[in-house]
Amino acid sequence: MKTPCLEAIKKTAREHVSGPIGTWQYCSVLLPLVERDGLLYVLYELRSSEMETQPGEVSFPGGRIEDGEAPRETALRETVEELGVPSGAVEIVSELDRLVTYSNLIVHCFLGIIDASALEKASVNAAEVEEFFLVPLGWLLENDPEVYTSRVALEPAVNLPVEKLAPHGGYRWRSGTHTVPIYTWPDSVRGADRIIWGMTAKLTMAFVSLVRGVN
Repeated sequence: MKTPCLEAIKKTAREHVSGPIGTWQYCSVLLPLVERDGLLYVLYELRSSEMETQPGEVSFPGGRIEDGEAPRETALRETVEELGVPSGAVEIVSELDRLVTYSNLIVHCFLGIIDASALEKASVNAAEVEEFFLVPLGWLLENDPEVYTSRVALEPAVNLPVEKLAPHGGYRWRSGTHTVPIYTWPDSVRGADRIIWGMTAKLTMAFVSLVRGVN
């Protein structure tokens, strides 16, 4: 292949949209706020027990970003499809912090406001969502989650030629940590605790930290 000239390389580099190197899956979720009777709530979904992934777990509305779709569009589309509310009842405020997982998943998160009156007429998609529930933002501000830390370590391929990579001795592969936060919401309406954990809890923690900084 002929080496391109410097100007052509500069032009291509300027037009390039940066992104993470490697193979990743991209998802987008909405962190929904609902204002009711002067109080703010965070809306969570309980995933259907028939779902292939995370059945029966608590989550935010969202899903995989489809080809040609912007993350913001995904968050809105999935919210409308899962909760059965009109798109006009959902206001997307802005993108919040992005979550990058050890399992090659990048999750975009958008702060949204759902009209309370629209929720009263909502008809959830039973194939994906069993129900939704509201947690007072005040409770989340006052109750930190339990946080557990697990170790994540690389498992090198069996045929990796380590002797070429580290000729002066064994190579020390780096390891990392994976935190698992758990909120236990005592839902008086249901009469049982709701367990909010994993990625949903991490996104909740990041949002609560942001809100605590509001003057």
